[in-house]
Amino acid sequence: MPKKSNIYRCKSCGYEMVGFLGKCPQCNEFGTMEIVSVELFEKTKTKSTITPFKLSEVDSKNSERIKTQINEFDRVMGGGIVRDSVTILTAKPGAGKSTLLLQIANILAKKGTKVLYASGEESSSQIKSRALRILTDIDENLFVISDNSLDRVVEVANNLDAEFIIIDSIQTFTVEEALPSRAGSPTQTMGCANELVKLAKESKKPKVVFIVGQMTKEDELAGVRALEHLVDCVLVIEGESGEELRTLITTKNRYGSTGEIGFFSMTERGMLSIDNPSEFFMTRRNKDNNVSGSSLTVVKEGTRPIILEIESLVSHSFTPYPSRISDSLKRDHLNTLISVLEQRGGINLYDKNVVIKTTGGIRLKDQASNLAIIMSIASSFYDIAIDTDTVFLADVGLTGELKKIPSLESRLKEAERMGIKKAYIPYDVIMNTKFKNLEIVKNKLLKDVLKEFFK
Repeated sequence: MPKKSNIYRCKSCGYEMVGFLGKCPQCNEFGTMEIVSVELFEKTKTKSTITPFKLSEVDSKNSERIKTQINEFDRVMGGGIVRDSVTILTAKPGAGKSTLLLQIANILAKKGTKVLYASGEESSSQIKSRALRILTDIDENLFVISDNSLDRVVEVANNLDAEFIIIDSIQTFTVEEALPSRAGSPTQTMGCANELVKLAKESKKPKVVFIVGQMTKEDELAGVRALEHLVDCVLVIEGESGEELRTLITTKNRYGSTGEIGFFSMTERGMLSIDNPSEFFMTRRNKDNNVSGSSLTVVKEGTRPIILEIESLVSHSFTPYPSRISDSLKRDHLNTLISVLEQRGGINLYDKNVVIKTTGGIRLKDQASNLAIIMSIASSFYDIAIDTDTVFLADVGLTGELKKIPSLESRLKEAERMGIKKAYIPYDVIMNTKFKNLEIVKNKLLKDVLKEFFK
């Protein structure tokens, strides 16, 4: 016999909890929690038939990687998709979540993998319309279902013997075993996630499950934090809907390194992998058409070095408070570098507006780019161009000294690979690699570098 229990449910957003609160923790509305009676079913105790295995004897063949032929995606995943894994992909609306997964689904279907694309948001005809737009041909192994019941989706997946399952999105599905609540509530979301983990980790026939997760206004994965702990991998697509560049970032990966970044170009034909980001993020110019205000550095995005172009614009300010503008750099960081340039470099910027940006809009979080930022500002101030075959790789201290940076040799190797001829680095660096086509220039102080370029 089912037992009855009372819970409190928010009339505004549907959030449920056991105890009473005056303010809803999810929508922050006051006086919206009302008591609701629900039925609980008692579970019968059964004897466990699970036997432990010696770790040394466990078969690891289920963890083989599945290649998607999308190089940037495979690299972010750690070399490919693990066969018995559960992955969440989240992003803002219009960033390309469904587009990327549909491309991957069709690639795997062509390899003979049965793929099930389950959508709780779109009809089958809407999915077909997108597929016709971004795919050259649709493989027969790609199946779609439009339903909000996860129980029916799991049943179809088992009957179909699908090996790759996409759930778009988990906030639109419900499972019968969860307490009666609306789709997207914490109870339903975790109930659906648990069922999908069981489906993927099945010992006899493991499956790959990809879950699309909605994003909140704070640019975080919607739902409880336990959802991220439950899955194996969490991917985030960043990029504005009106821009071409998209970045795929892994914030959790049990089968690879976290913080790995892949770059994509959003086109009418879908998400295209940018396999050579250094070529994408730098502008090729001849010495005859060099422009001032531009400098190059090598940043580390994940484990990969990328050549990045930094552009600066210094202009006279007609207001008492000059502007300091940058979408790619924190304002405090920019003000610090400007202060160092003024005090240690002898350049007065108190009446100048300073605007900083990077090609592609990449955030400058790497301290190795500090010297390049300062040099681009100085280049714009003096209106003297810096050759595009030169990179700057150093942090700059408040004393004006050039500081060491991590992974210097791997950055220099990337610079040499891209045809860079000269690199400016800190003086007290000991290197084990000899470079044939790259001249290394060591300096102790910022003013020494400035004197060489702006006599």
